[in-house]
Amino acid sequence: MAERGKPERRRRLSRPVVLAAAVALVDREGLPALTMRRLAADLGVEPMALYRYTDGKEGLLDGLVEAFFAEVNERLRTSVERARTDPPSAAEPAWRTELRRVARAVACVVHAHPEVLPVVAVRPLSVPVARRPEPWLQLTEHVFAVLARAGFDDRTALTIYRTFVSWSLGCLLVDKRQLVDNPEEPDPVLRLGLHRLPAADYPRLRALVPRFAEYDDERELTDGLDSLLSRMPEAPLDAFYDRGAS
Repeated sequence: MAERGKPERRRRLSRPVVLAAAVALVDREGLPALTMRRLAADLGVEPMALYRYTDGKEGLLDGLVEAFFAEVNERLRTSVERARTDPPSAAEPAWRTELRRVARAVACVVHAHPEVLPVVAVRPLSVPVARRPEPWLQLTEHVFAVLARAGFDDRTALTIYRTFVSWSLGCLLVDKRQLVDNPEEPDPVLRLGLHRLPAADYPRLRALVPRFAEYDDERELTDGLDSLLSRMPEAPLDAFYDRGAS
């Protein structure tokens, strides 16, 4: 135990430790709180010690994306055995089942780290594909491999991929946890600050925004995904691979 008034022994640093601390800080206090100085204080080290593991604030943002997709991939790996033992649905192609499993893993991580989602949604777009975090590359390669194994040609696979990513991220970005203007107000309109909007000009906003709290985003995610993917072309080889797995 450290003596009173003296700092505790410094934590042994590694990139995973630094990124986990960054995610925890953003979870607690939001993205604006993430600075090299504040993160160093949380880890009990000098700010310069972090530069061995990240090249500053921009690197930390890339690190949030890396940590997010690493957690998604870990969830997929730990749930794969259960997925293999679940009885397959005769009415649904295997590729669609797997894409739903990926979407649910992403949703679980979003629910665990909602403050990180805006960075995850836009940060990869500012980085060339080859320089994006390895966990992102691994997950994207997995999705493409699932579609290739089902027999889709490249053009169709890209269409399905874009549809899958656009719907999944768009659905999760619909914020059911609206920013609270006055947390002590029990009335939803007052709590969300909607009384500041003129009722005559914004009647539907005032009426509907409080109902975001009732929004079941996981059900909306999977139901909408099923509807979209059911309209995709049939996979030429999916039945063949289903028979091979039995």
